[in-house]
Amino acid sequence: MFLISGCLIGINCKYNGSNNKNREVVELVKKGLAVPFCPEQLGGLPTPRYASEIQQGSGEDVLEGRARVINQIGQDVTENFKRGAEEALKLAKILGTKFAILKSKSPSCGYGKIYDGSFSGVLVNGNGVTAALFLKNGIKVITEKDEIKKSLSFN
Repeated sequence: MFLISGCLIGINCKYNGSNNKNREVVELVKKGLAVPFCPEQLGGLPTPRYASEIQQGSGEDVLEGRARVINQIGQDVTENFKRGAEEALKLAKILGTKFAILKSKSPSCGYGKIYDGSFSGVLVNGNGVTAALFLKNGIKVITEKDEIKKSLSFN
């Protein structure tokens, strides 16, 4: 069983109240292979909500207390992002999840590249908070930008 960022299947849980529907990802849910979730909602944030970015670091740094997640009006939402990642990990453990398909560039779900914290659209190398926690716990992470079938060894 895979976990999938809820916005990727059309759930309006993105920060601005919309979604990032991806047809290939939707098919995995329809086939009963995946469960959608939104770590930001699991962490207690509303939808819609202010956009957030990791300041001066990555998800790994947030988990280690070296960086913070700040929204575009300056509020510190670090604890919400950490709580959401922890709740997502609980779900992964319950389901026996080994793989997750997460939304690219997100401060929660981003894998490989995330926004730099300046709210200017600049990307830097790094992972979001949930992606970092999943990786730390042996869960393989890919994004909707990856070749999904090949990445998950589907025929």
